[in-house]
Amino acid sequence: QVQLVESGGGLVQAWGSLRLSCAASGRTFSSYAMGWFRQAPGKEREFVAVISKSGGNAGNADSVKGRFTISRDNAKNTVYLQMNSLKPEDTAVYYCAARITSASDGYYTLPQSYKYWGPGTQVTVSS
Repeated sequence: QVQLVESGGGLVQAWGSLRLSCAASGRTFSSYAMGWFRQAPGKEREFVAVISKSGGNAGNADSVKGRFTISRDNAKNTVYLQMNSLKPEDTAVYYCAARITSASDGYYTLPQSYKYWGPGTQVTVSS
């Protein structure tokens, strides 16, 4: 089992940057594929970026390609989301998620694929 805690959210102006962090408990972080998802008011939770347990494979949603980068440091049990050129439509609660996997380079874009979730961190982008 793993527990996740996000940090780094806040209020930023359009075109600004933020870096989100997700710290995981436990000694088997490298066994988990990780993902960042977001949910805006009145909308469904959506995929933002995901990364394999090895860190060797990653994927981004079309809406954030070229602006957001996911990475992980297995020695620190942490996954990051670097967000640049933020837009008002990026405003949402951002969630970190984890699922155990045997595939070194597998990643998963559907929220229902993930068993463990953090409480979320609010990101607000003003125009």
